[in-house]
Amino acid sequence: MAAQMTDAHRRFLQVLMSNGITEGSEARKIHQHCCETDKVYYAHDKLDDFISTINSHLQPLFMQIRKGLSEDDGRAHYAVVNLAETEVTKMASDYTEIELELFRKTMDLIILSENGFASSTDILNLADQFKTKKMKKKEAEQVLKVFVEDKWLSEKNGEYTLHTRCIIEMEQYILSNYQDVARKCNICHSLAIQSQVCESCGIGMHLPCVRKYFRAQAEPRCPKCNEFWSCDIPGMSRMGSQTHHRTPFLALDDASKT
Repeated sequence: MAAQMTDAHRRFLQVLMSNGITEGSEARKIHQHCCETDKVYYAHDKLDDFISTINSHLQPLFMQIRKGLSEDDGRAHYAVVNLAETEVTKMASDYTEIELELFRKTMDLIILSENGFASSTDILNLADQFKTKKMKKKEAEQVLKVFVEDKWLSEKNGEYTLHTRCIIEMEQYILSNYQDVARKCNICHSLAIQSQVCESCGIGMHLPCVRKYFRAQAEPRCPKCNEFWSCDIPGMSRMGSQTHHRTPFLALDDASKT
């Protein structure tokens, strides 16, 4: 039987929904604030249990709070996901058809790229190849800016990648539509758009998982095929190692798991 929803749970859910995406440390502060405001027992180390209670009540509504881990720094983020809408069409109410076409093509470039990034030049070159009507490059630049503001894309030095929010919400869509290239991390079994890849057997691992896994190993060997791990391990320098990796961005995890 599911644990009872309290006003603290409802308040927490409301804040998360209005935020779109919430960083882990902020989610912990919200958790504490909600419990203290509604005079509910607060356990600082039980955020995932608290979220699990909410998820059990969201299940009949085909919704879920999910946790995503940034591959850059391993920090957790939380977002409310509508499980009934797992495709890009969930964005249809906010964007025009031509804007959605730009997003789909941008996602293609990012996921199919070697490093998980797409340059603004490559994206803008797509704008005059659309099936419906053409989009001027100035218009496309403005739309990309909106996608960044709305946290579907991230941009750094003219390079675009999928934002944490996008990967959390689009996980099923990405796994279904990019089966040949989308992989899960061999360690945490979460979606890895970008990762380090074993040159021998092809498994992928997020950088935070690489760091943790090899920290406990005498020498870096692939957890699957046991061949020497030739990628540069973050925080460790090895002479003569060959670099062959995909820069990481996000690991996904179901927040209902502990």
